[in-house]
Amino acid sequence: MILTVTPNAAVDKTYRVEDFCLDRVHRPSEARTVAGGKGVNVARVYQTLGGTAVATGFLGGNNGRIVARALAEERIEDAFLHVRGESRLCIAIVDPKHGTQTEVNEYGPEIPARAVRVLCQRVERLLSQQRFDFIVLSGSLPPQTPATLYADLIGIARQTGTPAVLDASGPALREGLCAHPWMVKPNRFELESVLGRPLPGEAEIVEAACALHADGVAVVAITRGAQGALLVTDAGVWSAVPPSIPFASAVASGDSFVAAFVWAWRHGEEPGDAAYALRLATGAGAANAAVIGAGFCSRQSIYELAAQAQVRPLARCR
Repeated sequence: MILTVTPNAAVDKTYRVEDFCLDRVHRPSEARTVAGGKGVNVARVYQTLGGTAVATGFLGGNNGRIVARALAEERIEDAFLHVRGESRLCIAIVDPKHGTQTEVNEYGPEIPARAVRVLCQRVERLLSQQRFDFIVLSGSLPPQTPATLYADLIGIARQTGTPAVLDASGPALREGLCAHPWMVKPNRFELESVLGRPLPGEAEIVEAACALHADGVAVVAITRGAQGALLVTDAGVWSAVPPSIPFASAVASGDSFVAAFVWAWRHGEEPGDAAYALRLATGAGAANAAVIGAGFCSRQSIYELAAQAQVRPLARCR
């Protein structure tokens, strides 16, 4: 079982529009509206693989009610806090003809300090009352939420011996890294932003990942879209490249990666096998990118594409 924390949950709308351009009226050839936010997506894919997830964070307004109803329909346990204001709407427009994806994401509701304290108390209570294999902290923070929220939750998780997985960006990622989560999964651009320098090639990314590992993060995974991912653990360094797929949408591919990685780490053929977990995670990211809708890939497609992924060891960190 995992606990996911999504401070900025959303209603996700994905439109498929061939030959999308500005200043025109478009009719999507396909559309999907789902409960979204990175932690919700992780929970969805984790349960698709056979696990159980509890989701928490903040929900507000009519959009929050839409998310809550969707969670109930998907049988994802809802431990969200309800706040004033309106949860955000996130729109992605995918153009398969040109291979582009345009996103318009609202900021989300302002979160008062008291609600932040209550969320921390709820997470502490959940972790103390139940045994979770992991707590996954992911996504942007809504307005007025302190950048230290994820760092604070990592500290709470450490008190109960629950490994924390961090997938964030900007100040939330920077502060969270200072709390030394068990795993971190930024994409290349998020890592570049935190480090303040470009990482143009594989060697530079591996060097940066090794530095994070040496600083106390046990598992460092850097995703690179269609180029795959790089992984650093105590057991070694690996590169993974996904198979070619008919691209549909990249929304939630990183979340699918995280869900499959932690699933494989605990429930794979050899629990704790980093290379196997990377392979399944790479398959999940690709399987998600082949469908419209965040995290609606099938278990069968994940395993089929994982079997086709190319995973190779690299030189260990110096």
